[in-house]
Amino acid sequence: MTLADYLALAGPPPTATIAYGSAPSQFAELFRPAGPGPFPVVVLVHGGCWTVAYGGISQMHNVAGALAARGIAVWNVEYRRVDEEGGGYPGTYLDMNAALDKLAAEAPAHQLDTTRIVAMGHSAGGQLVQWIAGRSRIAASSPLFQPAPVPVGTVISLGGLADLRREHALIKTSCERDMVQLAGRPSAARPDIYADTNAADLMPNGSRTVLVTGELDTISPPRVAHDYAARALAAGDHAEVLILPGASHYDEIAASSPSWKLILPVIENALGMAR
Repeated sequence: MTLADYLALAGPPPTATIAYGSAPSQFAELFRPAGPGPFPVVVLVHGGCWTVAYGGISQMHNVAGALAARGIAVWNVEYRRVDEEGGGYPGTYLDMNAALDKLAAEAPAHQLDTTRIVAMGHSAGGQLVQWIAGRSRIAASSPLFQPAPVPVGTVISLGGLADLRREHALIKTSCERDMVQLAGRPSAARPDIYADTNAADLMPNGSRTVLVTGELDTISPPRVAHDYAARALAAGDHAEVLILPGASHYDEIAASSPSWKLILPVIENALGMAR
C-alpha cells in the first residue's frame, strides 16, 4: 500500500463522538459493537508524523469498523498535533492522558470493560501508545505526571517511532520533526527532555509491547522494532516483534490489507478473546 492508498481508507461512522477537552482536536470517537456488553476495548491512536498533513482519525475508521464487527469496542483518539495550537510538548501528551481518563469515565454508560484494554497506534500513534504504557514512571515534577493513570497492559505499535532519544535522526528524515516539537526544550527544572517523553526511558513498566512492522517499511524499518524490543527485554519488560511479509508502512493499519490477518489475532489474544 502507498500513502495515497492509506489516505483513501474509509469505514463506518462512529457510534458517538465525545469531547475530552475544549480544543477542536480534543475528542475521541467511540465504535461500539452491537448487542449487550461489556466489551473489551482497543484504544486506537492514528499517525501522520505528528502533523495535520497526512490524514488522521478518519483513516482509522477502516480498522475501527473491522474491530467493532468482531465484538471489540474502539476508542479512536484525536489529539492536538505539533502544528495545531497547544500541540507538541506538553499538549499532545496531555491529550493522551485526558483521552484515557475520559474513556474510564464513559465506560459504564457504554458497557466498556476497562479491565481489558489494548492500546494500538500507528506510526506517530505508535510512539504515543508506547508512551502511554510507561506513564506510571513519570516523575511527579513533570507537567505530564498523571497521579492515577488508567492501566494499559498491552500495547501494539504499528510502525512506531517511540525511542525519541535514539531515533531522533530517523524521525527527522522520515517525518521532518525536530525534537523540540515532540519533547520540548530543556530547562533547569527539566534538564533531560527525554525523561518524561521517551517510552524507552520509561521502562520497566510491566507492560507487554508488540512491535509490528512491515517488511518493506522505510519510515520505521524493522530494525527499529528489533532495537526497541531488545531494550524492553533488557529492562525486564515483555516485548515481541512481528514482521509483516511484503508489507509497507501503510499495510500495517489497513483492515483491507493481507497483513490484517496477522494483526487481528494479536489483538484478540491480548484481549483474552480465544477463537
